Amino acid sequence: MSPSDSVAAPGRGSRLASIDLVRGAVMVLMAIDHVRVYAGVPAGGPAPAVFFTRWVTHFCAPAFIFLAGTSAFFYGKKHPDLSRFLLTRGLWLVVLELTVLRFAWTFNFDVTHVMAGVIWVIGWCMILMAGLVRLPVAAVGTIGLAIVALHNLTDPHWDQLIPALTGGSFSGFWKILYLGFFGGPIQLGGGPEGASLIVLYSIVPWIGVMAAGYGFGALLDREPVRRDRLVYAIGIGATLLFLVLRGFDLYGDPRPWPTMTEPGANGRPGLPPLLAFLNANKYPASLAFVLMTLGPTISLMPLLERARGALARWLTVFGRVPFFFYVLHIPLIHLLALGVSVLRTGAVDAWLFTNHPMGNPPVPEGYAWSLGLLYLVWALAVALLYFACRWFASVKAERRSWWLSYL
Repeated sequence: MSPSDSVAAPGRGSRLASIDLVRGAVMVLMAIDHVRVYAGVPAGGPAPAVFFTRWVTHFCAPAFIFLAGTSAFFYGKKHPDLSRFLLTRGLWLVVLELTVLRFAWTFNFDVTHVMAGVIWVIGWCMILMAGLVRLPVAAVGTIGLAIVALHNLTDPHWDQLIPALTGGSFSGFWKILYLGFFGGPIQLGGGPEGASLIVLYSIVPWIGVMAAGYGFGALLDREPVRRDRLVYAIGIGATLLFLVLRGFDLYGDPRPWPTMTEPGANGRPGLPPLLAFLNANKYPASLAFVLMTLGPTISLMPLLERARGALARWLTVFGRVPFFFYVLHIPLIHLLALGVSVLRTGAVDAWLFTNHPMGNPPVPEGYAWSLGLLYLVWALAVALLYFACRWFASVKAERRSWWLSYL
C-alpha cells in the first residue's frame, strides 16, 4: 500500500530497517483481528483477554497509513512521478477493495452489500496526497497534523452533526468524508432495499495521518544521531500527550472514559477503568486514538533500526511486501475458518458466507471459538503466509517490472 521499494536510509543507499519491521509487525497483528472476525469473538468487552485481543490490533491502521505517507516521501526523492503514482495506486486500491477484497471477506456475490474498509481509505488518501505532495513537505506535514489535532473540535456537536449531515443530498459525501458508519449506510439503489455502501474508515482523519507521515519522512532523512533524537522526542511526546489529554478528559475523544465504566443503557456491563481509559474512539479515529497508537510506535523506531536476529528478519519479510500479505491473508483466513467449521461440526456453517466483517448476522449459537483456537489459527495463517511473502519479496528484489509496484 506504499511504495516500499523507495524507503532508503539517508546517505547509505539502504532501506530503513525500522519501517519494514514496523510494517511487518502490524501486518502480523492485524491478522489477529481478522481471524477474530470469523471466530465469532466480540470486538472488545469487559473481559481483559478479549479486550486486548482486539486492542493490540488498533496499532495497525495508524502505523501503516502513517508509514505509507513516509514511504511516499522517500519514493518522491527518487522518482519525479510521485503524484501520478499516488493517483493511479490510489484508484487501484479503491477498485480492489470494492471487488476482489469484498469477495475474499464474504465468499459471496451479494452486490447489494459493499464495505469501504482500510484499503478503500488508503486509496482515497493516496488520491488526495497526489495533489498535496505538490506543496512543500513542511506544508503537507503541517496540514496533516492540523487535521489530526483539530477534527475533534466537532465532539460537542456530534449528536447534532449526524442528523444534520445525513438528511440532505450530500449525505453520502459526509459519510465518506467523516461520519462513516455512524451516519448509516450509503444507499446506492432505489430505497432501503437497494445496494448500499457501509463506510468503515472515513477519510478524516486518515488523510491527516498520511500527510503527517509524509512530513515525518523529512525527519528520517536526517543524519542518524539527530534523526533518532527527534524521533524519540516525537514518539515519547505523543504518548505523554495522550496520557494527559485522556487521563483528564481534556480534549481529543468524543467519549469520556469514566462514563464507560458504568453499565450501558442496553444492559451491557461497563468496562474496568484501565480498559475504559484505553478504549479510545477509532471510527473516526480520534486524536487520543492516534496518539495512543502512533506515539509508542514512533518511539520504538530508533531501537528497531538496530534490531537483529531471526524475529527481525521474519517480520522484515512481511514488511517488504505488506500489500501482497494483505491481499492473501483475508481469503486464507476465511478458508481456514471453513476448515475449522468442518473439523468441529462436520460441515461448513452458512454464517461464514455472509457479509463479513460488517453486515453479517449474529454469531450462531455455540459457534464462537475459544481464544486458544483463535490464536492457533492465526499462527498457522502467519506461518503459511511467510513462505509466500518470502518468495514474492525475492521476486520484487530481482525484477523491476512496473506492475510489481502495485502489489
